[in-house]
Amino acid sequence: MYRSHQPSSRRRGARQLGALLVSFGLFAAACGSDDDESSTTDPAPVESDAPAEEPAEEPADEPAEEPAEEPAEEPAEEPAEEPADEPADEPAEEPAEEGEVAASASFPNLDPPTGEPMKVALVNSEGTPGLDFPDIRINVTSTIDYLNQHGGFGNRPIELIDCTVNGSPETSQACAQEVTGEGVELVLLGLDLFPDYATYTAADTPVIGMLPILPGDYAANALFLTGGNATTSGAMAAAAKEHYGATTVGIVSADNAGANASEAALTAALDVAGISHTTVKGGDNETDAGYQGLMRQAASDDPDLLISLYADAGCIGTIRGRAALGIDIPVITTSICADAEIIEEVGDDALGWVFVGIETDQMTPERDILQEMLAPGLGVDPSEVDPNALGLGGLGAVLVMSLATYSIGLVDEGGEVTGASLYEYMKTTPGLAQWPDSPPVECGASPDYPAICAFTFPFAEYQEGGGVLTVPGLEAVSSLDYLP
Repeated sequence: MYRSHQPSSRRRGARQLGALLVSFGLFAAACGSDDDESSTTDPAPVESDAPAEEPAEEPADEPAEEPAEEPAEEPAEEPAEEPADEPADEPAEEPAEEGEVAASASFPNLDPPTGEPMKVALVNSEGTPGLDFPDIRINVTSTIDYLNQHGGFGNRPIELIDCTVNGSPETSQACAQEVTGEGVELVLLGLDLFPDYATYTAADTPVIGMLPILPGDYAANALFLTGGNATTSGAMAAAAKEHYGATTVGIVSADNAGANASEAALTAALDVAGISHTTVKGGDNETDAGYQGLMRQAASDDPDLLISLYADAGCIGTIRGRAALGIDIPVITTSICADAEIIEEVGDDALGWVFVGIETDQMTPERDILQEMLAPGLGVDPSEVDPNALGLGGLGAVLVMSLATYSIGLVDEGGEVTGASLYEYMKTTPGLAQWPDSPPVECGASPDYPAICAFTFPFAEYQEGGGVLTVPGLEAVSSLDYLP
């Protein structure tokens, strides 16, 4: 038997899957054009090793507290005390019966779909420097191939039509005209800088995207599974104010168009929270001494918290720079810096670093599905699929699997699955979550961002020896009150 509700919090998804949904805020900004001030820094010599004490106290608490408290409190008091947790609590009440399988994990047991084929378009950027994302197409295609053997969208086989854009309004308009002319029932946006919403609206074709890129997307006639810069920044501000009690924050960031847009969203969210902030900017690639200089200057006024917007090699440089200087101020950054290769490289220098969008890693049936599903497109054995290294292509897979899960619920409630009904179900049905089971989907929860459907993020902290565990109290941080 398959249940259409979302799975219980007892299986809060593997942290790698959660990371897929938030690690793209910096990318979303990279396609923007906001300008901002820049600061210069002086190189600094290496001084001392990072303190190992700060996070050493927490690992003992995290594994014990989180699972111990939640099951005991949920039935009695939590719904009254913590309304922000309701989307997570609501499905947690149902899946206790033995022998039942959550909808998100039911796909291996579903037969190939036999209904009328459903035409779905994917509009995605490829072939342009800085806007070349074939992994989105590859992983969306692999996911749809999997679903065409396991249930489809509500027992309807999915016929995928690809259309490639190159970052120009002209190609976006051409794709919109092409796919609507093909009579598709639903358009999925991978990465498209200039979606032609007018054409989609005129054709009455619903649009669901991975994440908004430019400000115009926030209020578009569309739905976005994630919120990009706006929600990530709001969650950081919420954690800074409500968990760390911060009144001052030091920010380190690269000085380029993308990072500047991310920094602008973050500082706006901190302003909403009433937190003063200072930003120190450096190059896209710094020397070790350069990264130390950035961290030294950001910490020079002894702020309550540091936030790093660096990615990739910048993660390694800033993590090592803080450790070398012996700075013990906690740091929040995106889940990009929790990449397995980065953590392996920096080791315990990452003590004191907290990652937005990360949860404690768990082995789940959905993780197994993801690996089996994407392995053929990647040309590897399922065991070799690393969910933590899937990039934007992984987010495409999560979008399609979320819609497939919603289609099960729609059918269970007696509805017929079409592009329009699936869009409406996602937009209006309470208690939904992104596949596999978090964060909650709350389309329209912010009047200023009506197209965004996700506002809640977990935070996790690096632990001595290499673990990354959910921070107690930061399991579900809402960005709603701090949106820029």
